[in-house]
Amino acid sequence: MAKEKTLGPTRTAPSTNGHSGGPHVAPSRTQCALESFGLKKSYRRGKIEIPVLRGVNLQVRRSEFLAVVGQSGSGKSTLLHVLGTLDQPDGGEVWFAGRRVDNQPARRRDALRNRDLGMIFQFYHLLPELSTLENVLAPVMIAYGVFTYYLRRGEHVARAKKLLDMVGLSHRLKHKPRELSGGEMQRAAIARALVNRPQVLLADEPTGNLDGETGAEIMDLLVSLKAQEKLTIIMVTHDQAIAARADRVVRLVDGKLRAA
Repeated sequence: MAKEKTLGPTRTAPSTNGHSGGPHVAPSRTQCALESFGLKKSYRRGKIEIPVLRGVNLQVRRSEFLAVVGQSGSGKSTLLHVLGTLDQPDGGEVWFAGRRVDNQPARRRDALRNRDLGMIFQFYHLLPELSTLENVLAPVMIAYGVFTYYLRRGEHVARAKKLLDMVGLSHRLKHKPRELSGGEMQRAAIARALVNRPQVLLADEPTGNLDGETGAEIMDLLVSLKAQEKLTIIMVTHDQAIAARADRVVRLVDGKLRAA
């Protein structure tokens, strides 16, 4: 099955200042990769509603490495999931490349994540029954469908092997996740997130489950890949030292973003 391209028409986004003093025209694709306007998200615990995001406005330029810091439980992962369309906001909007995406049908949001938004998580989420190479290839097979994938299998395998070489895993192609260290699993997850050439990489505490030395190696890798793959990266972390490697740092406090 061919990749789905349409995300809906370019539209005018609401004002980012919280007032009604005129519309805000979303930056062009060459200026801004991902934006949010007035994002709100709450969760319920029994009869109690717990607000997490209270009107988050964010603009991330193309090829920028942005770190979002905050205390544990501040809503960093919630924000990343909403930006990545894994979860829908209760209010506000998410825009990708000048088009609103949070209100798109589930099928289009799935296609967007598969094609344009790479995601890496603290706990890797590798499929245990697949080899390292097969895990990296899984998003490609989902994007193209089995028949079309096999027509271009050589090209896809070459891309996956190149990425695994870039992350230092060319010697682990046939290993299952249980045979890899934590750092190796995260490297495999990064290669998987990049295999479909996404424009934006969303990283949820990518070093949070690793020791300090391995975490620093993963950050070195992300900084290097940002340049090589021309990536925009949005990373959430509670570690100030890790955040300092980014181009820009913002802090999530009381459900809103502030300059760090």
